[in-house]
Amino acid sequence: MSVQDLGRMGYRQAWELQERAHEVVVNGGAETIFIVEHEPVITLGRREESIRNLVTSRDELERQGIELVHSDRGGDITYHGPGQIVAYPIIRLAAHGYSVGGYVHKLESIIIAALAEIGITGEVDPSAVGVWVKDRDAAAKIGAIGVRVRRGVSLHGLALNVSEDLSNFRHIVPCGLAGRPVTSVQKILGSSAPTFVEVKQILTRRLGSL
Repeated sequence: MSVQDLGRMGYRQAWELQERAHEVVVNGGAETIFIVEHEPVITLGRREESIRNLVTSRDELERQGIELVHSDRGGDITYHGPGQIVAYPIIRLAAHGYSVGGYVHKLESIIIAALAEIGITGEVDPSAVGVWVKDRDAAAKIGAIGVRVRRGVSLHGLALNVSEDLSNFRHIVPCGLAGRPVTSVQKILGSSAPTFVEVKQILTRRLGSL
């Protein structure tokens, strides 16, 4: 399994690379994990109702330089942007012994393990996919997961908030969960937070357990 760091890249361009890699893996080629930092973008999952959780007009998003993309992943609406680590594993689930649900839980556990290395306690919520942490005594989302499995091979993946501008989440109801805040490594740890590169190195190493 190879790991490719794509650097900073638009969502659609990375999606196209995923699709190409997916075809390779479906046909028996090497599995791949893409690591990427996206340009500002709001993505909608396959659920038709996810558009209801967009609270800013498309015109205003365009004025602010935020792209809007209808994706084919699972989950609801989310934001990606600079300062957030996104990982797209393109793997054969059966070869690793994963059901779809088991794969999602594995991605959650990878985020939790990475956070533990930097002194943050992450938790799962049985009622909401993703990884949550305590932020001022409230549960806040720090890691999001949205996947698709087609022909037995995964697409899309996870996102970990490290140092991005959290104010951009105001344009949406994140993951369709009203009243539940988002947070980041930087917000939790402040001046003691590791750098974006350091967190990326830790998360990339943890992804090796897939």
